[in-house]
Amino acid sequence: MSQAPIKRPATYEDLLKVPEHLVAEIIDGDLVTSPRPSARHAGAASALGEELGPPFKRGKGGPGGWMILDEPELHIVGQVLVPDLAGWRRERMPEIPDVPFFELAPDWVCEVLSPSTAAMDRTRKRHHYGRAGIRHMWLLDPVPQTLEAYRLDGEAWTLVASVAGDTKARIEPFDAIELDLAAVWAR
Repeated sequence: MSQAPIKRPATYEDLLKVPEHLVAEIIDGDLVTSPRPSARHAGAASALGEELGPPFKRGKGGPGGWMILDEPELHIVGQVLVPDLAGWRRERMPEIPDVPFFELAPDWVCEVLSPSTAAMDRTRKRHHYGRAGIRHMWLLDPVPQTLEAYRLDGEAWTLVASVAGDTKARIEPFDAIELDLAAVWAR
């Protein structure tokens, strides 16, 4: 009687061997790959970054005080995670370090949901973002045009905003300005 081979945890070397056309992460010891985002997904993520960048990253029309990046590689709580967007308060990360990945957990992450990643984003990744002490998480879904915003309260995520469609809203931690979601959904 033969036994199934023992599965070993994925290593960073395994991740580096993944073809560049895939997004690779290590979650709970598993090498998780997904295709690069679809055009709609990438468009929504880019548009959200464009909306938040001037007032929060540059201080144009808003308070500034943030460093916001697209798809940073995070090495946090023993995981390798790649959120669609992440933001650090400048008091914690005054400038972007010259590093291949970030070991400092961000203050905010945004995952743009797609059919192939939504379950992972809502469960395993959200769990690890909480373990890392990331205070705010947004789940953006471009197909039904919804945005859910969560705040970490202790060890639990609390839904603080749920908006849909072409609406304007003030959503923490970026509630200093009114976010125009029509611009995020625009194609």
